[in-house]
Amino acid sequence: MSGPELLTFGCRLNLAESEAMRVAAADQDDLVIVNSCAVTAEAARQAAQAIRRAHRRRPDARIVVTGCAAQVEPGRFAAMAEVSAVVGNADKHDPAAFRAYAPRVRVSDVMQVARLAPQLVEAFAEHARAFIEVQNGCDHACTFCVIPQGRGPSRSLPLAHVVEQVARAAAAGHREAVLTGVDLTSWAEDGMRLGHLCAAILARTSIQRLRLGSLDPVEVDDGLFDLLANEPRMMPHVHLALQHGADLILKRMKRRHLAAQAIRLVERLKAQRDIAVGADLIAGFPTETAEHHAANLALLDSCDVTFAHIFPYSPRPATPAARMPQLDGATIKARAAALRTRAAIRKAAWLDRQIGTVAHVLIERDGLTGHAANFARVRLPAATAANTLLPLRIVARDGDTLLGTPA
Repeated sequence: MSGPELLTFGCRLNLAESEAMRVAAADQDDLVIVNSCAVTAEAARQAAQAIRRAHRRRPDARIVVTGCAAQVEPGRFAAMAEVSAVVGNADKHDPAAFRAYAPRVRVSDVMQVARLAPQLVEAFAEHARAFIEVQNGCDHACTFCVIPQGRGPSRSLPLAHVVEQVARAAAAGHREAVLTGVDLTSWAEDGMRLGHLCAAILARTSIQRLRLGSLDPVEVDDGLFDLLANEPRMMPHVHLALQHGADLILKRMKRRHLAAQAIRLVERLKAQRDIAVGADLIAGFPTETAEHHAANLALLDSCDVTFAHIFPYSPRPATPAARMPQLDGATIKARAAALRTRAAIRKAAWLDRQIGTVAHVLIERDGLTGHAANFARVRLPAATAANTLLPLRIVARDGDTLLGTPA
């Protein structure tokens, strides 16, 4: 093995940061880095489970746990006998934090982090796409969310640094860049917003495809909307942090949009372009009634959601929602299952509508699968060179994967 083994959980931002840590600890073959997520209690549990598996598989390797779960609950992971060290989010890009002589627990106050340092990763070991961190932290206070405790205040990477990173990725052979952040649409610099950043990337780099991470629907301004609706190099795929379909629950979550605003945004986008929509939805939020749940189900249809991320609500440490009247676990589980079933039916129907079309597919590292511009996963009949863009005729569907042949 060359360099550390990375086990990454959670968001695309973690994927970007894992690559930076892979570079920072490139000379350490005996190291396993677990980059954890804290968005739900289940995410933290999965990280702990992965640590135990990694120790059984590589008993002589050092296991270092970092990420949001390590930042929020460092004592939990420090208490695990399998763990060599716990490193917080503010320290995860310091190569010294992963050395054997480093403190066993190094978790700084992430709320004091005031700037975002660029992670100059030239190539991504496990992905054809380049994941570019442009923003970190969050200044909002959604009542269910522990991530501000794990990531600290919002800060943005300067436009010039982002353009440099995308240019480096393109020069290294990447054809697609994915902009990532905790609250991506809050990116700002001297009055410029995310749309300005995307326009600068398209104007100043040769990257062929630009894709965005999760967007807050209330922050999609006219400049960003115009690019998503009309720019060919902007991928026809958005992922929206919708969270719920009932306005009362959105207010109790302290979200800044209402369901009608999200629906209208999707309607406006789809009137301009055939665009695929992904969304985050939470099932079983405290005080959620059967009527609220029905509104959540209806939002999948109203926003034409194809790629749904369904999260069963779980109380997170020191969040206001944890003090609200909770639903019982069985109800939460059943409502999450209902949302997933509805979402799966919708996705299957959407994939079936792709049959007979020609999609331009970016081939992943395995040489056998890739993603179309609309983010549909496509499998090839035979292996080909990774990181190439191929026109493929979609001939069939196999579960959640489309089957393509050279067009």
